[in-house]
Amino acid sequence: MSEVSTRIIGKAGRITLTRPKALNALSYQMCLDIEAALDAWRDDDTVEIVVIDAEGDKAFCAGGDIQAMYEHGLKGDYDYGRTFWRDEYRMNAKIAEYPKPIVALMQGFVMGGGVGVGGHAGIRVVCETSQVAMPETGIGLAPDVGGTYLLSRAPGKLGEYLGATSLRMNAGDAIHAGFADHYIEREYWLDLVSELEETGNAGLVATMAATPPESPLARAQTEIDNLFDGTPADIAAKCDAGDSEIARASAKAIRRASPLSVCCTLANITRARNAESVRQVLAYEFEFTYRAMEHGDFLEGVRAQIIDKDRNPTWRHASIEEVPEEDIARMRAPLGDEALSI
Repeated sequence: MSEVSTRIIGKAGRITLTRPKALNALSYQMCLDIEAALDAWRDDDTVEIVVIDAEGDKAFCAGGDIQAMYEHGLKGDYDYGRTFWRDEYRMNAKIAEYPKPIVALMQGFVMGGGVGVGGHAGIRVVCETSQVAMPETGIGLAPDVGGTYLLSRAPGKLGEYLGATSLRMNAGDAIHAGFADHYIEREYWLDLVSELEETGNAGLVATMAATPPESPLARAQTEIDNLFDGTPADIAAKCDAGDSEIARASAKAIRRASPLSVCCTLANITRARNAESVRQVLAYEFEFTYRAMEHGDFLEGVRAQIIDKDRNPTWRHASIEEVPEEDIARMRAPLGDEALSI
């Protein structure tokens, strides 16, 4: 049974993620199915707009389905994960560069791979249940699926904060940080979709938007900018020493995450600020994910958080302060013939 429903209704191409029991986690086949629909509709004049949504109340998409990657990687087969990421990133780029309006309706959990599907759409809608995050450092990855592009363009040092800590944003935060555009309460989504199907008019979304909830991150912007300015060791030390709620939560999150992943995340965000496109940032991200199983903490992170659930990973480095610059450089070095090509 397909885990993605793709169809044309009226003037709209419709893509619906249909794995609500799995929080609509993206499987490899789902990435290919989304890409195939976008390719089919690109030059189809009957499709004037694309709408991406998901079944269920709990999640638009809680991330990539990484258990298969783990199982292959445990056996020394790193190519399965590399192929998954390579093809997923190509799909992310197509969403970001699509010539027709794409509206993404993102309820509940919108994390990791879910940001890759919804976060690059031209028109991104959140609601009262939306919780958005890039939680990769907690499983030994670094933000990917083009998420680093969004993080690098968040106000001040919010990108560093969100990328290093994996902490969640509410709807107001997501709009403030540039991960979403409009707030529309969930009860109005069916009416919105019906009108988009009938008219193909993407401008309708803005007319239905309401004032979003207050953003706690906007209120804490100055403090976050101060805490997350500096080297990874500087940031960790300032968070450790802080006595505010933001500092304490940040210190706890950073110290639990993979030290190598945190350091590489912060370096990638800095580099992404000078990138011209999502496509370019995806190539940077692939340098890390290509090596994440063999040389990084990904397999141990997935084991601790998802497989054994002991929440007690043994990372390659004991702390952020103990990650050598050469280890960071190795994870982010050019891939030569293996570089991502979209």
